[in-house]
Amino acid sequence: MCTWHRAKSKPAHKIVITEVTDINKDGSADLADIELLLKNGNNALTPLQGDGDYRSEECIELLKEADIVVTNPPFSLFREYVAQLVEHEKRFIILGNQNAITYKEVFTLIKENRLWLGYDNGGTKWFQVPNDYNIQTTSRIKHVDGVKYFSMGNIFWYTNLDTTKRHETLTLYKRYTPEEYPQYDNYDAINVDRVADIPYDYDGAMGVPITFLDKYNPEQFEILGLTSGRNEFEAIPTKRYVNPKQINPNGTTTNGSKANTRATMLLPKKPKGIYYIADNAAGPLSIVYARLLIKRKGAHQ
Repeated sequence: MCTWHRAKSKPAHKIVITEVTDINKDGSADLADIELLLKNGNNALTPLQGDGDYRSEECIELLKEADIVVTNPPFSLFREYVAQLVEHEKRFIILGNQNAITYKEVFTLIKENRLWLGYDNGGTKWFQVPNDYNIQTTSRIKHVDGVKYFSMGNIFWYTNLDTTKRHETLTLYKRYTPEEYPQYDNYDAINVDRVADIPYDYDGAMGVPITFLDKYNPEQFEILGLTSGRNEFEAIPTKRYVNPKQINPNGTTTNGSKANTRATMLLPKKPKGIYYIADNAAGPLSIVYARLLIKRKGAHQ
């Protein structure tokens, strides 16, 4: 199999399995039987000429033969790997960090309904790592049958294979009130803190957490953009701030930049971590995490 850049001392191989039978006699042919096939040598194991890097010509030729790609790419190369899969028009199911949603290249595919989230997203997932892999946090390490695992949170499945969940209608039960859904100061949209609180009777743009994508039904909602402060995410701010500063808990202030890259709301109080505008009496402003701007399909224009 082709993988990511690896040490020259570890040769890469291609494994071809043409048939999987119920070797362990448990009533089904599954991954456990594939494991036995690999251990027993009942497969075609061929060394690769190169080091197995997925960007090599050798591995690209193998990719061209694939119908569906299922893998766990390194998160630092996620953008590049997705671009390769899209370039070769491959169907895929791959793991990635939640933050990958906010990458320009990935978000564009999501907005165009060319990529979406699969099943079993969020929470903690355990990844097998080499036994010499150094992990400082002991609570994120476990050993099972001599195999070392490392835990990571906020891991999602990304795919372009259709799923039943992306056609399920999200039940909306809350009514819109200006008090509960304040308007952003720098985007023409209201803020919704929880996906479950999306109002059923609001026709305009709404800023929702990026975890909304796990419930996204393109037949029910339209994705308008992402509040990043950058025009390429198609959510252009209505206001850009000059010299935003942060009020610290001890009363001092420090220069800040997040007010220009996050959706912000006017608030009557000054909780911890507030930004205000040095030359604008409109502050203070509260910074919230990046939001997806969405709109209900069929809403009045």
